[in-house]
Amino acid sequence: MESIKEIYRIGNGPSSSHTIGPKNAAIEFLKKNPNASSYQVTLYGSLAATGKGHLTDQAIISVLSEEKTTILWAPETFLPFHPNGMKFEAYNKEGKLIDDWIIYSVGGGKIADENTELKEFHIYPHKNISEILDYIDERGLTFWEYVERYEEKDIWDYLTNIWHTMKQSVEDGLQEEGVLPGGLHLRRKAMSYYTKSKSYKSSLVGRTSVQAYALAVAEHNAAGGVIVTAPTCGSSGVLPAVLYHLSKEHGFTDKQITWALATAGIFGNAIKFNASISGAEVGCQGEVGSACSMAAAAANQLFGGTPQQIEYAAEMGLEHHLGLTCDPICGLVQVPCIERNAFAALRALDANLYAMMSDGKHIVSFDKVVETMKLTGKDLPSLYKETAEGGLAVVNKPKKLKH
Repeated sequence: MESIKEIYRIGNGPSSSHTIGPKNAAIEFLKKNPNASSYQVTLYGSLAATGKGHLTDQAIISVLSEEKTTILWAPETFLPFHPNGMKFEAYNKEGKLIDDWIIYSVGGGKIADENTELKEFHIYPHKNISEILDYIDERGLTFWEYVERYEEKDIWDYLTNIWHTMKQSVEDGLQEEGVLPGGLHLRRKAMSYYTKSKSYKSSLVGRTSVQAYALAVAEHNAAGGVIVTAPTCGSSGVLPAVLYHLSKEHGFTDKQITWALATAGIFGNAIKFNASISGAEVGCQGEVGSACSMAAAAANQLFGGTPQQIEYAAEMGLEHHLGLTCDPICGLVQVPCIERNAFAALRALDANLYAMMSDGKHIVSFDKVVETMKLTGKDLPSLYKETAEGGLAVVNKPKKLKH
């Protein structure tokens, strides 16, 4: 498995696979062809089907320039390696092709091709959580200490910056009102939810404020604000909401939060390595399901869970999102995505509580659920994998408003 730094990336929303990944690809292609007179970029499959709603073209053009770049859309063409395919072409003054490159946005802002697997820098010797559990049990370690053993020395500085960015995204989102960009004319709700949460009795303040925090980040993401992939943009509100709540209401320190981020990161890493975190590949179970799993693991560690209880919490967070489709209305990361962040944050806390009540023993392991999620994702029709051609995206097409 790679560094957990690959799970946590700071960037602009609304989609790590549709915005950050294509932008990173454009940056790489520009480095190779800085003197080209023009560029043509063809977007395939899911990337093309929902790219306009995800601002994919704008992300690419922001790098290659609008004057020089032509964007072509091929939503019905799926390249074999991954649903989020792109073909970059560079031309000279005579209109002759001087370079072309096929690359894929595979989730979390990462780009890859058929040969990338051989080039990835794997720093962890273990391939799944079961192997890691055996390793740390024999040595009396925690998950975060395991991370510390294999990451570079700057990992805590890196995670501290990640945490500060997460907090800022919550606070920025709570200060915004108005309508989100796109054709849904969806109003932001985080500020009003946070205000209303203060009027509830104490037993409900925590849960309602968690909803507000998740909405704040998810709305900030939908508007193209700066967020942290955790593990993706579309699910970026879940983990920050849980950690912000636990920091504010339960007094956990920044140091404890970074340890929890490390633990969450290793579970996200295991999902990414053994299945996928891409909605275009396995549906929303890979995005919101993974985020819920990571948040459940983080919360359980903060409350003193054993490694077995942490694994159980993470397992439940993912298991109870199995089969979740990715069918965004208008291809925007808004409906149902924003609400899903809020509910997944609450479910992560519930998974933590359930695991803490147990002794950590359970029948279905985290790794088995990851394997199941991968198989389920393969069985899902492409209509339900970020194409906006099925489910809610079809039965809830918004009416065009007259200006």
